[in-house]
Amino acid sequence: MYGLSPDLAVTAHGPIRLVELNRPDQLNSASEGLHTALAEVWDRIAADPGARAVVLTGRGRAFSAGGNFEVMTRVQRDAAFRDQNVNEARRIVTGMVRCPLPVVAAVNGPAVGLGCSLALLSDLVLIAEGAHLADPHVQVGLVAGDGGALVLPLIVGLARAKELLFLGRKVDAEDAVRLGLANSVVPKDAVLEEAMKLARRLAELPVQALRDTKRAVNLHLEQAMASVQEAALIAERESMHSRDHVEIVQKLLSKG
Repeated sequence: MYGLSPDLAVTAHGPIRLVELNRPDQLNSASEGLHTALAEVWDRIAADPGARAVVLTGRGRAFSAGGNFEVMTRVQRDAAFRDQNVNEARRIVTGMVRCPLPVVAAVNGPAVGLGCSLALLSDLVLIAEGAHLADPHVQVGLVAGDGGALVLPLIVGLARAKELLFLGRKVDAEDAVRLGLANSVVPKDAVLEEAMKLARRLAELPVQALRDTKRAVNLHLEQAMASVQEAALIAERESMHSRDHVEIVQKLLSKG
């Protein structure tokens, strides 16, 4: 649907658009095609006259493991591709914040790095028992510019946001709800079903009232985007070819 990369599967279920990260054998890590599709899909959904709500999830046992080493290595060496990657990251964040439809994340497994950002940028988050969130950008020598630095301080406050970003700590499902990173914990085999039920409830609400309420609430994010996003993305772009990041990726590749 929408003519996007097969790495992102979009299907219509009545007024619901089910968006599935579709690289299950790679734990839905962000290939070039998946990253580009995530940058494009939100405008396509916003322009879809039959869509009323979105469910975002990952196929297989992970929501998303975040970046992958093939893309990281190319980003390090190719300045044009690095700029493309950062531009797409900007479009992913902006697209999710400004998408007029409510987005329900069904976090079916680990949501790491970009996967964590996708969950946090969603409007409502259901997280499966045994799943976790984590933003390990700093641990691999990167700045958390594609979501974490923008969203986390608004949800958990500065001190806790710094703890999660500096240390890349895994947040289990129960702690995610306690900290306000997710709305509820559901059994692993029911997370998608429950997310679809929730999306159907949202799709039945008065359209304009729901969309304008989302837009009003997200003005808090818009203000943060205006002051934080560009600086964070520029810093992340520079960290993408830093010595620390290159050396860490090389070490991780050698272990693989």
